[in-house]
Amino acid sequence: MFKGFREFVLRGNVVDMAVGVVIGAAFGGIVTAFVKDLLTPLIAAIAGKPDFSAYLFEVHGSKFLYGDFLNALISFLLIAGAVYYFVVLPVNALMARMKKEPAAAAPDKKTCPECRSEIPIAARKCAYCTFAVA
Repeated sequence: MFKGFREFVLRGNVVDMAVGVVIGAAFGGIVTAFVKDLLTPLIAAIAGKPDFSAYLFEVHGSKFLYGDFLNALISFLLIAGAVYYFVVLPVNALMARMKKEPAAAAPDKKTCPECRSEIPIAARKCAYCTFAVA
């Protein structure tokens, strides 16, 4: 009974996924702090008011808190922008710099000097015009 569970837990992809979740949670905290502590005050310094939660309207006694939605939307856009510009672009640039160009494969065809057809490299006669190829 425990043998199957142990095999499941110790499988590489389960451990990798667990590590990814833990690292992702920690990274989420960093991004949230970056947006809350640096980007939002910067926008507040430029635009004036960083908190829209007080904005609402009422219809027949029902309150529509569109300010909370604006806060969530702005927060999402700031987090998405921070992740894109500070994580995705640098990682893509690093990966492109590390990527090696594949070596050019040796040609497997040559051109017949008589009829200009493509023939295998090892051929001694052209299959199309029967010209002797060196």
